[in-house]
Amino acid sequence: MGLSVLAYVVLGASGLWMRQRRIAAFPRPVWVRPFHYATGAVMVVLVLGLLAIGLVGTIGHYGNLGHSPHLFAGLGVVGLVLASAGSATQIGRKPRARSLHLSINLILFLSLAWVSWTGWAVVQKYLP
Repeated sequence: MGLSVLAYVVLGASGLWMRQRRIAAFPRPVWVRPFHYATGAVMVVLVLGLLAIGLVGTIGHYGNLGHSPHLFAGLGVVGLVLASAGSATQIGRKPRARSLHLSINLILFLSLAWVSWTGWAVVQKYLP
């Protein structure tokens, strides 16, 4: 989870930098957009991996799902990350995609806090 949050912070910093350069009408270095896309792809892979680990671990330990709000928080984060990635691919083609991408990422900030909080409660159940 820590790597996913780190990826989110790096994406936020690089995204804000790209936005600042665009608003100020300065050219951005050519490596920034591919770096932002690659970091986003890494975040998608990390979140999907965490989903798989969480589902397998929960079913293996409890035998079922849905015993904690962490499931819903995690599914929310996965949905938001996938929606953010999808909207990012449309930024050059659709005028509203950039504002949608930014809005999703602001909601994702709160969702990452929620999933971290509920995840900590789940981890406490596993510790002796």
